Amino acid sequence: MINFEEIKNFLPQKFPYYMVDRIIELKEREKVVGIKNITGNEIHFLGHFPDTSIFPGTMILEVMAQTATFLFYSKSKRQKMNPFLGVVKEARFLKPVLPGDQLRVTVLALRTTKDNAYVKATAKVEESIVAQSDMIFVRRK
Repeated sequence: MINFEEIKNFLPQKFPYYMVDRIIELKEREKVVGIKNITGNEIHFLGHFPDTSIFPGTMILEVMAQTATFLFYSKSKRQKMNPFLGVVKEARFLKPVLPGDQLRVTVLALRTTKDNAYVKATAKVEESIVAQSDMIFVRRK
């Protein structure tokens, strides 16, 4: 498991854009599972459907993308190259995500090279799939 402090040290994003609370499963360059707890006091709710708090789809994609970057994570050696999201393909949002939900994102590497990864990301709340997307990442020096 990768805790929040390690996540902050690995991700290039800074507050308020940390979207992963913990990594609960990791097989380097194969699979990663991350958790994002959705709370009602997140800044995203201020302007997104003000009468009904729904976690924005773009933020769900960001959770997926940040989780996917951990395919390149190595605890034993500090990575010299950062993965960047290059393409989002066929993103689908199937159910709303609400305050109190726990988003569980599973990312499977469909194809990887030294500098690229083609992944499938699935976001669930409990057992229901709420979003899916294929993504392409590139690593840059």
